[in-house]
Amino acid sequence: MNLFLLIGFCLVVAYLLLNFFIKASSKKIAKGIRYVIFTFGILLAIALFLVGRYAFSIPILIFLLPLLKLKGIGGIFQLIQLWRLISYLRQTGRYSFRSGANFSKASSNISLDDAYNILGCKKGCTKQEVISKYKKIMAKLHPDKNDTDTTKLAQIISEAKDTILKSDFN
Repeated sequence: MNLFLLIGFCLVVAYLLLNFFIKASSKKIAKGIRYVIFTFGILLAIALFLVGRYAFSIPILIFLLPLLKLKGIGGIFQLIQLWRLISYLRQTGRYSFRSGANFSKASSNISLDDAYNILGCKKGCTKQEVISKYKKIMAKLHPDKNDTDTTKLAQIISEAKDTILKSDFN
């Protein structure tokens, strides 16, 4: 008899959970899961810190940073990607922090390898991947969305996308 009640209880709970998932929006579910993971991660990091396992608590906190969904630039990984892009453009002489478009040399002859490096794509990727990387970068660097002048960076990124699309997908 107890087994029958336990199975019945489990089925009722499963029905209620499935009914909730059907009616809830995907954004609400994602936000709830992100909240639970973030809360559990913070509690785990605090517990590890209190028992003296400092080296284990720091990586947990670092891995939780992307769950914050920061506004503006985005997560820590996007910040690293943008820093890598700007560093690469500075090393090749295509961009300077000092005076923007006046100081930078013209980028009218971006090689195919440079274009792939600028967008962070690998050779042989699909057209959709190139366009997706372009849109992600431009969402952060578009001149209309930034207080600083990012016109030169946006121009270089657009030119890199055009170079890849013209040479590999025509």
